[in-house]
Formats: sequence, structure tokens, C-alpha cells
Amino acid sequence: MSTPARASTREQARIGRLLKLFLRNEAAGGVVMLCCALLAMVLANSQLSASYQAFIHAPLQLTLGDTGLRMSMEHFVKDVLMAIFFLLVGMELKREMLEGFLSKKGQKLLPLLAALGGIVVPALIYYALNHAQPDHIAGWAIPTATDIAFAVCVLALVGKHVPTSAKIFLLAIAIYDDLAAILIIALFYSKGLALVPLAVAGAITLLLAVLSRRGVSALPLYLLLGAGLWEAVHQAGIHTTVAGMIVGLCIPLRPDATDSESPLNRLMHFLHPWVAFAILPLFAFVSAGVELQGLRPADLLQPLPLGIALGLFVGKQLGIFAATFAAIKLGLAARPQHANWGVLYGVAVIAGIGFTMSLFVGYLAFHDEATRNSLKVGVIAGSLLSALWGMVMMRLALRPRRDMQAGNV
Repeated sequence: MSTPARASTREQARIGRLLKLFLRNEAAGGVVMLCCALLAMVLANSQLSASYQAFIHAPLQLTLGDTGLRMSMEHFVKDVLMAIFFLLVGMELKREMLEGFLSKKGQKLLPLLAALGGIVVPALIYYALNHAQPDHIAGWAIPTATDIAFAVCVLALVGKHVPTSAKIFLLAIAIYDDLAAILIIALFYSKGLALVPLAVAGAITLLLAVLSRRGVSALPLYLLLGAGLWEAVHQAGIHTTVAGMIVGLCIPLRPDATDSESPLNRLMHFLHPWVAFAILPLFAFVSAGVELQGLRPADLLQPLPLGIALGLFVGKQLGIFAATFAAIKLGLAARPQHANWGVLYGVAVIAGIGFTMSLFVGYLAFHDEATRNSLKVGVIAGSLLSALWGMVMMRLALRPRRDMQAGNV
């Protein structure tokens, strides 16, 4: 075997190991996040409800030198920790677009079209049910996102027979979803813009891009500029998660001559366990405490929660599967290897698990507690239905594959 061929094989093996590590961490992190969400619901409906609310709204003082920030625990999680989450998302997107499973043209198009279908159709369903109530229109983006940690957790519960191509397809859809979420947040959920901080944010972004283009690999420099960008976009009225995504996209993927690993991969390896096992579970704990006292089944049929639940459960699967089916039948993209139509449908259903990102967008859209409680009901109902039905459909679709590997056919 030639040297280039051996190098290519080693690179493919390395990417395969990284993918397995990613899936393992995401699946385990999804379990931890689920436990934290359930704990929040138990506490919110118990005698410890007051203590739970006191924790969420506890004041925090963050100081760095002569500067400081005062915010509640809830805002710390949503404005600071979720910016770190989107920093990781930005790095994942860059790596996969340049050398991972989204690096080839044929691999980029199918999940991109599927993700677009999974954004447009849920938004239309939500709008159809809520257009007569102007106060609810702002929530149109709530059912458009996929929670990758929970989705991978569900795939892990389905079993080892899920084709790797199906897992990659789901990951790619979720990554495009997250990118779309950042664009939606920047365009539709930012406050009135302050021009001077916006100009500062633009200058820092330009500097980050120049450093990345020139291959500067000093990771502390990117993080320091990232902290300045966070403050600038915060002062400009743009949500701080946008800063996280920008910095993630600018961190270099190629190592310099003195290092065997790139700054991007080093930071990803460091951050991923913290995001999977601390940041997202803490977000779930802070956000999922829906109060069920006095809640009736008819409350789920109100336009807001119903629009969210149907958007996630019906809209995501319909939009993703229809776009996938059309793209493959029209010859725009090839069907993922070893994934039959039943498996692709199962992936489309599981992509309707929108827990983390749906709650996050919902908190940006609505600010009063009653509406937030209602949107939590819709998010939890839609995500739960998607998880359960997705598991059933995936198991049915994989039955021939299991039987073949067991030697029963």
C-alpha cells in the first residue's frame, strides 16, 4: 500500500474513533440530562418547589479584574454556559465540514435538505395553530430544533444494529439545525441593536477570521478575544450564543509545526465532557421544572403547547422524511448506506426530540412564567412522543437486519 493510501486509511480510522467517542459521550450525556430534567420536574411539584425556584433565581456575581457581571443562575446558564455549548457546536460544524462526514458534496446535500424540511414544516404547523394569537407568533421557531444528546441517547437505546450511516445522518441534521438556530436567534430573537458595541463585535470577528486564516494556533488568544466578543454582542443586544458559534468557526483545525494536534481538536476534547455531563444537564435542570399542579389534559390542546407538540412530533418527521425521500428519488443525493426507508423514517421521527434547543428558543421568545410553563408542556409532550414512536419505528425497521445477523433468515 502506498504512503498516501496508508495516510488516508489512518485518517479514516481516526475520524471513526472520534465519531464513536462523540456518540458514546452524547448517549451517556443524554441519560444524565434526562435524569436532571426528571429531577427538576419532581422538585418543581414537591414541597421543595420554593427551594428549586430559589436556586434558579439565585443571584450570581461574576468578576474578572475590574469588570463584573450580575445575573441569576438561570441567566448564567442561558447566556454564559450555553455560549460555551455553541462554541463546541461551531467547532464540530467546522471539523465535519472540512474533514468529517460533511466534507464531501454528496454527504452535505442530503442532511442539509432534510434539515431545511425539518425547520420549515414545524414552523408552518405552529403558525397555522397560533396565527390568530399575536402574542404567540414569536414562538414559531420553538419546534424547529433537534436535541442531539437526547436523540443519540434514543438511538443507543434502540441497540447496536443501527447503521452508522443513520447515526451520521442524524448528527448532520442536528448540526445544520444548530447552525440554523444560531441564525434564527441572531435575526429574530435579538434585542434593539446598539451600534457601537456591534461595531466592536464586528472588528473582533474580523480579527478572529484573520488569525484563523493565517493559521495562528495560540488557543488562549482565541479564547481571550472570544470573551471580548461575548461582552460586545451582549452589549449590542445580540444573544451571546452567537459569539460562541463565531469563535468555534474561527479556531484553526490544522496543527502548527510544533504540535501534533490542532487547537480545535484539543479544545473539543477538553470541552465535550463538560458540555455533555455538566452544561447541558444543568440547563435541563434549570429549564425543565414545569409545574403540573392543576394541569389538565385539555391544557395540552391549547394553541401554544399543541402547536409546539405537533410541530415536533408531526412536523419534524414529515418535513425531514419528505425532503429526504424527494432528494433521493430525484437523484440529488444517494441514500445512506445500509439504511432502508424504515430506518430513515425512524431517524426523521427521532429528530423531533427538540428538548434542549426548543426550551432555549422558547425562553428567548417568551418571558412570562405562565407562557413558559405552557411551552414546556408542549416541548416535553412533543419530544416524548418523538422518542417513543421513533424507538418503535426504528426497532421495526431494524428487525430484518437483526434477524440476518442472528442467522435466522
